[in-house]
Amino acid sequence: MYVANTNRYDNTIYNRCGRSGLVLPRISLGMWQNFGKNADYDTMKDIILTAFDHGITYFDLANNYGPDPGQAEINFGKIFNENLKPYRDEIIIATKAGYEMWPGPYGGRGGSRKYLTASLDQSLKRMGIDYVDIFYHHCLDPDTPLKETALCMSDIVRQGKSLYIGMSNYDGKKMHRMYHKCDDYNVPFVVNQNRYNILDRQVEYNSLKKECFSKHKGLVAFSPLAQGRLSDKFKNGIPESSRLYGKPDYCKSIGLDDAQLQYISSLCEIADERGETLSQMAIQWLLKKGVTSVLVGVRNKEQLLENLAALDKPELSDEEMRLIDSCAV
Repeated sequence: MYVANTNRYDNTIYNRCGRSGLVLPRISLGMWQNFGKNADYDTMKDIILTAFDHGITYFDLANNYGPDPGQAEINFGKIFNENLKPYRDEIIIATKAGYEMWPGPYGGRGGSRKYLTASLDQSLKRMGIDYVDIFYHHCLDPDTPLKETALCMSDIVRQGKSLYIGMSNYDGKKMHRMYHKCDDYNVPFVVNQNRYNILDRQVEYNSLKKECFSKHKGLVAFSPLAQGRLSDKFKNGIPESSRLYGKPDYCKSIGLDDAQLQYISSLCEIADERGETLSQMAIQWLLKKGVTSVLVGVRNKEQLLENLAALDKPELSDEEMRLIDSCAV
């Protein structure tokens, strides 16, 4: 029987989501790609329990995470109920809905009352839990009025199915509008989740980050390592072991050209000077930028522990932050 590490909170720092009562660890665990049907159960269990033993209390899922869609919730739910259920009040579980999930007109990309309500009910059943702590609208639905989405989120909270509400993949303009709709209907909208890393700073350009901070909302960053590009293995170009090797057209489509590879190599040199890996520096960069929590996805507990070690490194100085920007090609 699993017994959690009694020292798990001794050195863990938690950041508040804006002006809400919700706090999140500086590093949280995401389950986008490594908790599907092909993942090894013992490895998944090892990752989750190692995370909790190190003070990671926030576990992030979505209805469509797998493969197949829904499988990550099933796997997490099994591990949670067999090991972490006694610690439920210490844990933040989040899920999302917004992308296509099931056949027919009500299961596609959406923000309708029908889709969101049904999706959350399915997620709770898959995980075998009574409620989630955060329910995110996963992406904007251009065909559904924001008022309908906000009202549905309000009802979900009142029904006790979620404690807080979040938005994911919104830009600043749409987040601003949703903020006011949620305010109108007393929706506890406390956090945004968006892609954010050294190579992808769209949230800085589309005003999402500015709106998030001015409205006193938390900001959770996913893809902090740019799906593996911000790691030492790219220091000397694309390694043969990478799934990107020998795929120039795909690399071009994601912006991985010679200039970006040169930038990554320069970043590795800065990280070397600091005595850390590029992955660790990339996490430190986000925390310096004011992110509430950095959402990491890992294949094993060793990767998780490497990421957690970033928290033991010195904070990036203002000069180092400028250097990271200045070496861009």
